[in-house]
Amino acid sequence: MKTKKESTDIAGWDATDLKLLALLQNDASLTNQALAQAVNTSQATCLRRVRRLEEAGVIERRVALLSPTALGAGLSVFAEITLDRQGAEHLAAFEARAVAEASVQQCHRVSPGPDFMLLLQVADMAAWHVLAQRLFTQDANVRNVKSFFSVHRAKFDTRIALPMVP
Repeated sequence: MKTKKESTDIAGWDATDLKLLALLQNDASLTNQALAQAVNTSQATCLRRVRRLEEAGVIERRVALLSPTALGAGLSVFAEITLDRQGAEHLAAFEARAVAEASVQQCHRVSPGPDFMLLLQVADMAAWHVLAQRLFTQDANVRNVKSFFSVHRAKFDTRIALPMVP
């Protein structure tokens, strides 16, 4: 049995595993009974397979996707962050501050170009200004912040493309 620390090779999963992953990516609230029926296995086999996929780290977690607009967080901001000093301790310090911020949905170290790309979700421009002051302006190591504001979201998906399932 694989553990979360081992690498996972998608080629090692069979058609039933891939069907389970596709179903769970579309609706993680499906019951074990519904999953088993959809992939034509027993409930015990289905549960064992899903647990194996979780233990292998293929399924990281199950979540509900919420509407930012319905919750008053309708402004999506993409921010490129460049630091003055890029030593490991400086990168780690900024990263720790960014990931601790609730409005930061994603934080990526990138190369080449800026040091970080952030995806943030805030209520409006006033909230963005307050956040930018706290997260970027007060950090003496932040050299440059380049922000992009979403004016229209044409696609949003969390699913990962899987090999074709027969």
